[in-house]
Amino acid sequence: MMKRDPNQILIFDTTLRDGEQSPGASMTIDEKVKMAHQLNRLGVNIIEAGFPVISQGDFDAVSRIAEAVKGPTICALARCVEKDIMAAVEALKSAENKRIHVFIATSPIHMKHKLRMEPQDVIERAVESIKLAKKYFDDIEFSAEDATRSESDFLVKIFSAVIEAGATTINVPDTVGYTMPDEYARLIDKLNREVKGIDDVVISVHCHNDLGVATANSLAAIQKGARQVECTINGIGERSGNAALEEVVMSLRTRKDLYDQFTTIETTQLLNSSKMVAEITGINVQYNKAIVGKNAFAHEAGIHQHGVIAHRETYEIMRPEDIGFTGNDMVIGKHSGRHAIKQWLDNNKINLTEEQISDLSSQVKAFSDTRKHISDADIFKILEQTNMHYAKV
Repeated sequence: MMKRDPNQILIFDTTLRDGEQSPGASMTIDEKVKMAHQLNRLGVNIIEAGFPVISQGDFDAVSRIAEAVKGPTICALARCVEKDIMAAVEALKSAENKRIHVFIATSPIHMKHKLRMEPQDVIERAVESIKLAKKYFDDIEFSAEDATRSESDFLVKIFSAVIEAGATTINVPDTVGYTMPDEYARLIDKLNREVKGIDDVVISVHCHNDLGVATANSLAAIQKGARQVECTINGIGERSGNAALEEVVMSLRTRKDLYDQFTTIETTQLLNSSKMVAEITGINVQYNKAIVGKNAFAHEAGIHQHGVIAHRETYEIMRPEDIGFTGNDMVIGKHSGRHAIKQWLDNNKINLTEEQISDLSSQVKAFSDTRKHISDADIFKILEQTNMHYAKV
């Protein structure tokens, strides 16, 4: 494995695997390849392309991506089962850089009711699987499924064992979105202190958003030594989704006063990536979604509009251009003030007197009480109906 800056956070994108498991989000093979190329442009380090053993379509998609996308590591998921591992070997044979990601459940509830295995048997199965994978891969990730509901001492045992067997990344997934940031941080800290061989591998985190704290948990883990974050574009994924790639990346970038860590993500491609995922899956992004939502850089309140017009950092902690937006958006509505109206007039090269501006502002507020959105055409109509004579400048 190549040496890298210890403060670099590897971005492991699982939009094409976990993200596609969102109800209704299935992608065709061509769509997956198209998305993989966009993830390459975005600069993700690892693309989890799929779960080859589950269907011929998933196998073919992983194979196509492995052949077509060069640069990032292409990863395939496999249970700790020989047929899964061999399917991943075959699917990834054309990859320039390849990784296998094997997993087995480690929580008492999963081991008892799903696997019906004893803890020691789970460790032995994991070790056998890593040893098999080692025959074909230098880059091997091991996940302890449902880690945050597992006994921490058992996690120390199984992670120590798989590292000795050849794992190069250990993943600590919050599979059901159960843990809280301080709790997760304590777990990562314990593993960092007690797992044998931990200094020779990368600690990864994979957080689900069932309680709305997937991004917060990922960031808490980073502060305790995690150096890979598994995430998806727009936060799509099983149930309530995964940690959103754009939120993790921009948090690290924006709060450099708290984090010494960085990513290699080309942030100007975040909006394009978000739009492509929405278009392919049909899952639209909510307007107030952090970073990439339509309203992320929109301002309607007059006080906010005045502040942003005077100095954007009064109400914007990020530059919209850095994410791929063309600029911020001054929304004209009932909460807008004279400063936003003036800017709209300037943008449309319209010159009004101060009295006319006040009158237009009042008319806009009254008009906006009857509808949710006001377009440029609506404002021109108000100007016409009120016989407001103006000069183009």
